[in-house]
Amino acid sequence: MARLKKMSEKMKRHLGLLGMAMMVASIVAILSISGSYSKSVDPYNARSFSVQGEGKVISVPDVAQFSFSVITQGGINTAEIQKENTEKTNKAIDFLKSLNISEKDIKTQRFDLNPRYESARCYGGYDMMGMGKPCPLSPEIIGYTITQTVSVKIRDFANISKALAGVVENGANNVTSLSFTIDDPDALKAQAREQAIAKAQAKAEAIAKAGGFKIGKLISIYEDYYTPFYSQVKSMGVMDGMGGGESAPMPSIEPGSQEVIVNVNISYQIK
Repeated sequence: MARLKKMSEKMKRHLGLLGMAMMVASIVAILSISGSYSKSVDPYNARSFSVQGEGKVISVPDVAQFSFSVITQGGINTAEIQKENTEKTNKAIDFLKSLNISEKDIKTQRFDLNPRYESARCYGGYDMMGMGKPCPLSPEIIGYTITQTVSVKIRDFANISKALAGVVENGANNVTSLSFTIDDPDALKAQAREQAIAKAQAKAEAIAKAGGFKIGKLISIYEDYYTPFYSQVKSMGVMDGMGGGESAPMPSIEPGSQEVIVNVNISYQIK
């Protein structure tokens, strides 16, 4: 009886060890299958290659942009200064509208009211270290300056010179930041993108043919877009002889051309 009991306990131990071994083997098999599956679907573990392509579209800008400012100085009465500034600004805007420039292309960009000070005249003397003492008196406000800045878009380039000279003749003190741009760059960007992708695909096919393999699935595609350079003309205003009196003749202004560039990087699997 004791012998049978001993054999039963020994068999239980063997069965327990066998069960544990089978469990470990199952876990290892599951992990192995999982790893193999992961490698098969993970594009970064697959054989792959990348190609680049560049698309470039050259276009003539269709919009000119500039800003003009009306600067008015006065005394303490800010209402009078604002009235004078508004009248001059409205006169310049009315002139632009007479050139058939749409209201949506004329926008108030900034309105600034700044005090002007008169420095206190006093002599503070020197301290024991020989350093100058600060003046105990505060500077006094003697007036205010109002600056109103308006941005303008011109779609008819024949009106550029007229607009620049005309706003000064009608009250503006300064004209700045004349530049040329493309009103809808997205359409040109789409054309450049198509070119870039076509070049990248052609390059991929050439590489696959030379390497003796076939192109597999698309893994990724990245795009870089280069914003066109907008040419600018120097600021013009009273310092250039355009403020008050007779206006100076305007130079010939040419918009030139601009490039819209798109670069793509495409990765493929290798079959």
